[in-house]
Amino acid sequence: MTTLTEPVPQTAPAKGIQVTDKAIAKVRSAMAKEGISPEQGGLRLGVQGGGCSGLSYNIRFDTQPRERDRIFQFSDVRVFVDPKSFIYLHGMILDYQETLMQQGFVFVNPQATKSCGCGTSFSA
Repeated sequence: MTTLTEPVPQTAPAKGIQVTDKAIAKVRSAMAKEGISPEQGGLRLGVQGGGCSGLSYNIRFDTQPRERDRIFQFSDVRVFVDPKSFIYLHGMILDYQETLMQQGFVFVNPQATKSCGCGTSFSA
């Protein structure tokens, strides 16, 4: 009897959130400027009430994760997301863009049903 098995993929499908290489590089350099150690601290992504569309993104550095945080590791950069924010950020991609008109982090969020022109406010 011959058994055929399908090959196991080398990388698991992305779950939670994703961060592009460009964004990781920018976070890494900003953490170094702020004196935050990648071994202890990381980037905190969150959602809070407010803004033009009802919810707004929150992005900052934190010196350590909180007890119930989801922790995502991207090379040497950690990203912390609290459980309530994760409901709105699940499946999101954090990117960094530099154009002639603007530069900064861009949230590509499939959970957002409407967003504001500023790019920092959304509704879900």
